[in-house]
Amino acid sequence: MTGIETHHRKQCRSHEGRRCNCTPSYRAVIKHDGKLVRSRRYRSKDAAVAWRRDAQTALAAGLRPDGTGPKVTIAEHVDELLDGMRSGRILDRSGNVYRPATIRSYQQAADKYVKPKLGHMRVDAVRRRDIQDFVDDLREAGLAASTIHNKLDVLRVTFRRAIDREIVNTDPCQHLRLPAIRRKPRQVADPARAAVLLDALPDTERALWTTLFYAGLRISEARALRWSDIDFENGLHVRRGWDDVEGELEEPKTEAGVRIIPLTGRLKTELVLLELATGRGGDDLCFGRTPTLAFDRATARRRALKAWGWKDTRDERGKRIWVKAREDALDPLTPHEARHTCASYLIAAGVNDMQLQRYIGHTDVRTTKNIYGHLFPDDTQRVASALDAYLDEASRGNSVGTQRFPPSGS
Repeated sequence: MTGIETHHRKQCRSHEGRRCNCTPSYRAVIKHDGKLVRSRRYRSKDAAVAWRRDAQTALAAGLRPDGTGPKVTIAEHVDELLDGMRSGRILDRSGNVYRPATIRSYQQAADKYVKPKLGHMRVDAVRRRDIQDFVDDLREAGLAASTIHNKLDVLRVTFRRAIDREIVNTDPCQHLRLPAIRRKPRQVADPARAAVLLDALPDTERALWTTLFYAGLRISEARALRWSDIDFENGLHVRRGWDDVEGELEEPKTEAGVRIIPLTGRLKTELVLLELATGRGGDDLCFGRTPTLAFDRATARRRALKAWGWKDTRDERGKRIWVKAREDALDPLTPHEARHTCASYLIAAGVNDMQLQRYIGHTDVRTTKNIYGHLFPDDTQRVASALDAYLDEASRGNSVGTQRFPPSGS
């Protein structure tokens, strides 16, 4: 039978051209272009035939002959992954298409770090020690802890997909020894400080930053905001975002990003003044360089810093830095810190965590609590008072509903 070789024992009479008197074994052979790819020996012919059939099916599916892993390398698998992200065929864990900025970040990490180190390895051959060596090399090269975590993301997605496709059974990216991320405390401005920062801005910039401070938009959402999104009676509608390369996006960062945000009095005033000054309306961009072209993020940041008393210069290594241009320069905030500031105002105003999640545009309330949990009022005193009341009641013998346990050893 083609592909099945019969092997008799040395003492078998078949070697003399007579009838077999042994129990032969059967070797299943798979060849490609005349070269041996894989073989396996079995005691029964049926088992050899079954293995050869399954192995040929696995090869046709792009797996190794035993069906346990792919023939492709990490580099090939990552390229396929990124192509699928771009086409929209591969979705993220929430079932959404990947953001263009995310795909660009993965591509940069793959080209600069992952492929040179691991690209030649087969996906099923990578072990946790290989990923750990990769991490240690990045740390030795001087990359920041947060950068190392980010560069691992493309590998994490690669192996999650490999598990989903039953190419591998375990994720080598788990249980790694990663450098700790020392996050800086999130800076927020109290209402008085925010007012000072806003008053220092030129009229052309004040409406944008007022929207960031009092509506909590992401910078990409502010870039895509149109006058048709603003209802001065019912609130500000967030419907889309803006990407540096792709331009206007049909959806914000997450599905929860589509939301309505209440307008404060000062924000209404600044938006009205901007509308009158620009003469724009309808589907025109509110803060764009033109009615159809979004503002540049770096330019908006630079104008604000200069208005707050800062100037840009170069350090001894030629890196661009910002230093105070005058002694009374104001402590600046970034657009994302303005968003955090808005969240702090909502919490101080008494909104609950579910309302905060909706207004800020988070998909999961746990994300909201992880970021802003420290801003919620401290319940320590309330809990202590409740515990005192319980203990006082129990000490008077009113232990209704309290389960009593028998003494130890009874």
